Amino acid sequence: MSSDPTGRRFVLTSSAGSAEIAQVGAALRALRIGATDLVPRYPDAAPTPAASGVVLVPWPNRIRDGRWTQRGETHQLAISEPKLGNASHGLLRFTPYRAVAERADAVSLAAEVFPQTGYPFHLDTRVTYTLTDHGLDVAHRIVNVGMQTAPVAVGTHPYLFISDVPTADLRVQLDAESWFRTDDRSLPVGEEPLDPPHDLRAPRRLGDLDLDTAYAGLPRGADGRARGVLHAPDGRRLELWAGRDFDFLQVFTTDRYPGQDLAVAIEPMTAPADAFNSGRGLRWLEPGDAWDLEWGLALHS
Repeated sequence: MSSDPTGRRFVLTSSAGSAEIAQVGAALRALRIGATDLVPRYPDAAPTPAASGVVLVPWPNRIRDGRWTQRGETHQLAISEPKLGNASHGLLRFTPYRAVAERADAVSLAAEVFPQTGYPFHLDTRVTYTLTDHGLDVAHRIVNVGMQTAPVAVGTHPYLFISDVPTADLRVQLDAESWFRTDDRSLPVGEEPLDPPHDLRAPRRLGDLDLDTAYAGLPRGADGRARGVLHAPDGRRLELWAGRDFDFLQVFTTDRYPGQDLAVAIEPMTAPADAFNSGRGLRWLEPGDAWDLEWGLALHS
């Protein structure tokens, strides 16, 4: 008898479609609207590949050398990305969440960040996934349940596709004012105005791009949301929308996702890489304070 390396699988269903959420990392594992899959699947017996769909708390992306200094104190985190010598993707990536509310079309999962080496703060975190007519709404709530003011940033790492179209033939569009130049350890060394290689304001074919780029200065619509969009040749659009405080979007392409010649992640983040050192986008929660965030996915004809 074999067990699922991603833990219990929470299956959501509605008249519009279905979704699967993995217990480990509260990861978005699958999403289907009508007959179209919007999240690439990976083998049942495999652990979550490339942080696919994982919630990233209390920081997204990387911290240089796992070492950070804020408010006159320096802390050393475990190096979770040995190849590049960084602390990567927070402290809950491999944590099994517990269900705190379930219904047919929604699930709320919770996990705590306990005080530990490099992060002596105590957080209660929750994430709620809800199917909609066109996709999925996701709500995060972070509460500082400790005795110290805690630095926090939040992100998530969904891989997206439109299942009946080769990902290389999708076009990606994202409006922004600037992008972060990075070094050979994928850490930011400067924020720069858009240049032609990184300009996604007009849709560009994914097969022509090689990106691992964070964007800032995201314009917001009348609804207060920023957006990244995948366009199919037939006019369909898969939209990732990011609500208040998700002020950064990362676009990452890879040929190392199981079963996919090319995969793309569009990652909503409240802070860019190494924010625990730069302070950019970092949120300080007082004891007892809560932080609520929302993002989602929608398929449009």
